Amino acid sequence: MDESGRELEELRREVVESRSLTIKTNNLVNALAADLKSMAKRQQQRERGVWLNNATIYVVSVAVLLVVLKIAWDARVEAVTSSANTRLARLEGVEAELEALKSRSTGRGESSKTAGELYELVRNNKQKELLEKWPEAQKANLTKTERAIFEDAVSRARSDLSLVAYQEGLDHVRTGRWHEARQALEESLRLDSNAAHSPQAQYNLALALKSLGDQRKAIPILMKLSEASADREVMDDALFLLAEAQIEIKAWNDAKSTLRSFIRRFPKSPYINDVRMKSAEINLQH
Repeated sequence: MDESGRELEELRREVVESRSLTIKTNNLVNALAADLKSMAKRQQQRERGVWLNNATIYVVSVAVLLVVLKIAWDARVEAVTSSANTRLARLEGVEAELEALKSRSTGRGESSKTAGELYELVRNNKQKELLEKWPEAQKANLTKTERAIFEDAVSRARSDLSLVAYQEGLDHVRTGRWHEARQALEESLRLDSNAAHSPQAQYNLALALKSLGDQRKAIPILMKLSEASADREVMDDALFLLAEAQIEIKAWNDAKSTLRSFIRRFPKSPYINDVRMKSAEINLQH
């Protein structure tokens, strides 16, 4: 009995140990399964993070590549556009030069024609026609030599025609045709106001105006002539005529001043006695 009891006790102990070992084994297996599951989950998260990183890198790389391609394309387009604009500008410049050459060629042809017409007028001594054509001819593309030659010819024509008009005016003054004299003398001064005969032309114009009753236009001309003139011989004539014009319009104070000035400036003039008489008469009456 004792031996059987011991065996049973031994078996009971072994069974208890076996159960305890089984429980421990199950616990270990469960713990190992939990660890494996946790490891698998972490591995999945790591793989998902790696995939996201790879996807992000890919997207960023594609975006950077697209930006680089866009910049390179824009630079290429700009270079091509700039080259095209440069070529277009050169083409326009060449076309402009060609048009300028055509224009100069056409203009030179017209200028040659104009120069020929002017030469014919000069050669045939048609001075009036030359003066009429010259203002328009100045716009032509004449050479410097042509322009200088024709300017000299026009200047001579003005002087010659001015002298002719002056002589006609003198003829009208001598015969008392004051209206015709005024027209001829004004034409003479219009053609050449700086000619040697201009002071005499101005004096006779003032005389014609005074004779026509237009003293107020004659007086400024005479004042200018009496104060300063290229022909000193006309100065006393102008001053005496000025006094007469002022007397005719009854500008007594101006007339007195003019007569006093005449006596002081021209004591040896042929008009001196008439001037003194007029001065004394005005002083007595006014």
